[in-house]
Amino acid sequence: MKVVLFPNFGKKNALPTALKCCDILKELDIEIYVSEDFRSEFGEKSFVQFGDIREITKICDTIIAIGGDGTILKASVYASENDKPLLGINTGRLGFMASMEIDDLDKLSKLKEQDYTVETRMMIDAELVRDDKVISVHTALNDIVIARPYSKIADYEISTDGIVVSSMRSDGVVFATPTGSTAYALSAGGPILEPETECIQLTPICPHSLFSRTMVFTSDRLLEVKHYANDDSIYYSVDGKARCKLSKDDKLVIKKSLKKLKLIDIKGHSFFDAVNNKLMNPIK
Repeated sequence: MKVVLFPNFGKKNALPTALKCCDILKELDIEIYVSEDFRSEFGEKSFVQFGDIREITKICDTIIAIGGDGTILKASVYASENDKPLLGINTGRLGFMASMEIDDLDKLSKLKEQDYTVETRMMIDAELVRDDKVISVHTALNDIVIARPYSKIADYEISTDGIVVSSMRSDGVVFATPTGSTAYALSAGGPILEPETECIQLTPICPHSLFSRTMVFTSDRLLEVKHYANDDSIYYSVDGKARCKLSKDDKLVIKKSLKKLKLIDIKGHSFFDAVNNKLMNPIK
């Protein structure tokens, strides 16, 4: 069995956790691969193998992300591209998508035994269309956010099959997957969706209206977004990165992606535990 460790050493306790994972995985006779970028951090572990992250994720059986939700989002790019299951170990503050905490490392033996469940998470694509041509495609596990910098208000129109389904004046728009319903969309007033459902959630950011609310669409909907700002100050971001300009004559098509993420749940019922323990209680 081959495992890729995907750590974020900017997170507290990530390094000692990663090194302890190495020792446990070695005892389980699991081959360990790490990005060449982290050779100095893992140098004392002579049994760890190094390589280009894109290449080692192709040959591995599982990817283990060590950090917070941002680390899992970054690792999900490689996991979804190569159809590999992803396990999250939380060393950050929230770690909502992580199945394990630092004190759960003994449960890594379940990887070898294949004693776990795999949740299939839907992803969404953002296709940038200019002059009737698709010029770029980005894929999100959590959300695609369209907004102006500095929370400046703008007019947005969302349509499907040539029919306008929402027209709003707001600071922006969040298109979220069920996985992303507990991220920015939740803070913007959207509902929590069970992550294994398949749908696209539209939530306005600070709408200038008494009646603008979240809408939920079936996963096969193609949602087209246009804006009516008088300049090119509108941008969209994908999972908090890949910031791209959305010009006045462009349109952004939001749709279900062909890519999916396989997320490992080692302890069972991790989503509901996270809702109860991490969202309903203050973060300390």
